[in-house]
Amino acid sequence: QVQLVESGGGLVQAGGSLRLSCVASGSIFSINSMGWYRQAPGKQRELVAIVTTGGSTNYADSVQGRFTISRDNAKNMVYLEMNSLKPEDTAVYYCRGFINHYEYWGQGTQVTVSS
Repeated sequence: QVQLVESGGGLVQAGGSLRLSCVASGSIFSINSMGWYRQAPGKQRELVAIVTTGGSTNYADSVQGRFTISRDNAKNMVYLEMNSLKPEDTAVYYCRGFINHYEYWGQGTQVTVSS
């Protein structure tokens, strides 16, 4: 059984920073791309950032230059460093990974940015 567990969410003032972490556990043979998505109330889930096994990254335009995704393959972890946070970044943030050729999602962590 493979699981993804996020941590690091919370309440922060606009302009502040947070670091999200996601760890994959279980019977893992291979991990391909991993990414972060978010879903705000009343909106569809959207891509925030993605990182390939080789370290290539891609970001949503709305977070480019403010957020940084990284991964530690030895620890089966992916991180999202979020700086200059804005109220519109408020959402539940989900970790997504392609593990053993299957897609897995974490349970989500709430990020709230106050103005």
